[in-house]
Amino acid sequence: MRKNNTYYLRKAHRYLGLAIGIQFLAWTISGLYFSWTNIDSVHGDDMHKPPHYLASSQQWVSPQVVLEQLAYDSLVSIQSVNLAGSPLYLIRYFSGHAGEGHHLHTYTTLADAQTGHLRGPLTKEEAVLLANDHIIASAQLDTVEYISEIGAHHEYRGGPLPAWILRYSEPNMNVYVSAESGRVEKVRNTSWRIFDFLWMLHIMDFETRDDINNYLLRGFSILGFITVGSGFMLFFATLHFKRKKR
Repeated sequence: MRKNNTYYLRKAHRYLGLAIGIQFLAWTISGLYFSWTNIDSVHGDDMHKPPHYLASSQQWVSPQVVLEQLAYDSLVSIQSVNLAGSPLYLIRYFSGHAGEGHHLHTYTTLADAQTGHLRGPLTKEEAVLLANDHIIASAQLDTVEYISEIGAHHEYRGGPLPAWILRYSEPNMNVYVSAESGRVEKVRNTSWRIFDFLWMLHIMDFETRDDINNYLLRGFSILGFITVGSGFMLFFATLHFKRKKR
């Protein structure tokens, strides 16, 4: 018996559906999770205390006092940091001359805003003090760890290093405090970890989990479009065949 075009169309649609079906399922499950999950909970915003502001009665020295102690080529930014009620200056600047094909290195330093004295990165005790000032009191702190490098799949990827990890058991979350900037940078909890895993499946970037323009995602998107298109073609082809048979 001679096989018509509908037979080949049906067979192509079947194998395309098999190839793309698992990824379609991953897109659907991840999409459901994204739409039904509170993004504030994913970011850990619900664990933050209301912000504390520096008192107007505090005496500040001019940032120029700090800048005169630095050997810099150009200034990136000067910001204030609240270290549990103590004001600090956070200064970012470029230093050193870049040769051809090289870039200037960005430096970050902290200074006491009341005395103008330069100071080193946050200590372990200061990191705990800062985190306790930002995280609600019901959180149970277990361990504190200093990190200077991380892998590509680490939950703190992209964050400034070095940093302090404060691990809490109740709830199950990690708070990351930048040692050089004196700030709580990121909060990572169970909701975020589920979100991050599903996001990886959703965009099909299994390396950095950030590249939404990778070729694997583009290829599967095209396959998905072809699969849906073949389904429509198969529907109209079989509909025409049934009418003709009648």
